[in-house]
Amino acid sequence: MDMNHWGAGRAAWAAILAVLVGCATAPTVKPDDIPVPLRVTTGEVVSQKLHAVGTQVYRCRANKDDAARFEWQLEGPDAVLFDKPGHKFGRHYSGPTWEADDGSKVVGAVVARADAPQPGAVAWLLLRAKSTSGAGVFAGVRYVQRLHTVGGDAPHDGCAQATAEAEIRQPYSADYWFYVAKP
Repeated sequence: MDMNHWGAGRAAWAAILAVLVGCATAPTVKPDDIPVPLRVTTGEVVSQKLHAVGTQVYRCRANKDDAARFEWQLEGPDAVLFDKPGHKFGRHYSGPTWEADDGSKVVGAVVARADAPQPGAVAWLLLRAKSTSGAGVFAGVRYVQRLHTVGGDAPHDGCAQATAEAEIRQPYSADYWFYVAKP
């Protein structure tokens, strides 16, 4: 991936990456610590726990209900997925889509959300798999949880008619837990 694609020079990107990868050591969350609306059924088991580091991409657009009011609207994530030892595992992008380096993919739809415990962080989510493809690690995924988010929230200012269609990338990290049917 071209590092300039991230909207920052290589040195700036390396600094952001170092800070966010350090967040991979977030405290372990037990299933009971996950907000009730984000819990999966007992018929599901975790198949992968991955850490994402990248950006949440926002575009300045007119509000759907009030064209005179402009706001930052989410375009989608642009992140790299890492396994527990820190090896690149795949990527996460609009859809929302998670794609493993083995070519398998899962596309999700939000089922529930909970405010992140950390200010300025994007919400924690439970997503249901809308579709999967490929025969790899994501082939049987039924649910995805987004947990331990750091950063990535939409800016609260700087979006107006004069800046319409401007793009901003907010650095973020998160843990993604992938669930499959219990064998």
